[in-house]
Amino acid sequence: MDSNNDPPPFGVAERPSRPSWQASSSRPGTNGSTSPPDIDPSNYPGGKKSLSGISIRAFLLGTALGISVSLTVLFLVLSVRLWRVTFFVASLCLFHFLEYYVTARYNTRHASMGAFLLTSNGWAYNVAHGSAITECILSHFIFPEGYFWWTRAIGSLKLQLILGLLLVIVGQTVRSLAMAHAGGNFNHTVQVVHKDGHTMVTDGVYRILRHPSYFGFFWWSIGTQLVLENILCFWAYALILRAFFSNRIQNEERFLVLFFHEEYLDYMKRTWVGIPGLS
Repeated sequence: MDSNNDPPPFGVAERPSRPSWQASSSRPGTNGSTSPPDIDPSNYPGGKKSLSGISIRAFLLGTALGISVSLTVLFLVLSVRLWRVTFFVASLCLFHFLEYYVTARYNTRHASMGAFLLTSNGWAYNVAHGSAITECILSHFIFPEGYFWWTRAIGSLKLQLILGLLLVIVGQTVRSLAMAHAGGNFNHTVQVVHKDGHTMVTDGVYRILRHPSYFGFFWWSIGTQLVLENILCFWAYALILRAFFSNRIQNEERFLVLFFHEEYLDYMKRTWVGIPGLS
């Protein structure tokens, strides 16, 4: 069960004054026409829902996705192991785009620039992904056959690669479904106040998984490291994410029990988290 709250706001710069017709509400004019509706001030440049900011981010993510997918295909054709790096970049681009798109589609009022999750995760998030790319590149030169040369299953395919791809697909699918199904009850920050309209979601993927968005991100991350053939980052991702989600889930469920009492306690008994060591 995920929480509902506004994402951390971005700095809002001074907005340009609006034309007089934008400041008026939608109402019939003397000649029977209607005035244009008000424009949400946060849609202006510098606002947290800036249309220009959203379009730029979507454009850059789409461009990076197209380039990385093209390079992945090219490297695969040329049998260059670095296709794993460009695949990882493509996976990141798709992940961040879907974070915003699913929010905009199913939880529109919270579709701010922060919903892309490009800058709100802090420096550790960027260091983690940078480390993953660095380890993959270095291992390419130090271990040309890769760490997992002994896991070949079908031709050049390796068991760890097949498992990694499956985890990436399953993790991304479950996370996006969880966000879509929860709708207005989902957001990227933990709710500490029970707002009107916040209800428990216990059907769909929530029928089995108590925190499917966390489950999805955890296994998506683990899957990317298997595809990259990273050993160090695989264990680092697993341990750090498990500790992070353990703390986050405990904190979140403490409030959810306060909000929904026995109803949530019963829900906890019949569902699972799906992350190793977390029940």
